[in-house]
Amino acid sequence: MMTAADFDLPVLELAPLLIGATLLVDEVGGVIVETEAYHHEDPASHSRSGPTARNASMFAGPGVAYVYRSYGIHWCLNLVGPRGTGVLIRALRPTAGVDQMIQRRGLADPRRLCSGPGRVGQALGITRSHDGLPLDGRPFQVDAPATLPEVVAGPRIGISKAVDQPWRFGLKGSPFLSKPFR
Repeated sequence: MMTAADFDLPVLELAPLLIGATLLVDEVGGVIVETEAYHHEDPASHSRSGPTARNASMFAGPGVAYVYRSYGIHWCLNLVGPRGTGVLIRALRPTAGVDQMIQRRGLADPRRLCSGPGRVGQALGITRSHDGLPLDGRPFQVDAPATLPEVVAGPRIGISKAVDQPWRFGLKGSPFLSKPFR
């Protein structure tokens, strides 16, 4: 199991290293196949303007969850690295608690269960109550990959600032990505 110290890496190193890791929330989850990096100097990051009530967890130190509501609809999960940085979990390959995910999402296609940050949040049962919780204790479990997979990089999705930064990372060839890489 990864500890808080394992998340204390520059976010552009941490985000691709999380590809292939297993993420569970109350024993429901799977293998991380897509991430996006956000840094406090990044104009697209929630931490850009410093700590606020909404983003306080991004400044709580490495190894905690930062959860926020996207478009007032979806809960999105970030794994916090060093102060003011986070890795958005964009997609998982479901491997554990798939029946619960199907029930929460209301669909059975395994490729669509966790292919997008809002879908990940819904499938894992993420709510605001998870914000600020340590990643190295219940309900979370994050296990590093046994071997480092082949990772591809490209521009992030769904942002309007710093759109050209190649800070989106994915498992090469995975059918579980939210969107294919070019």
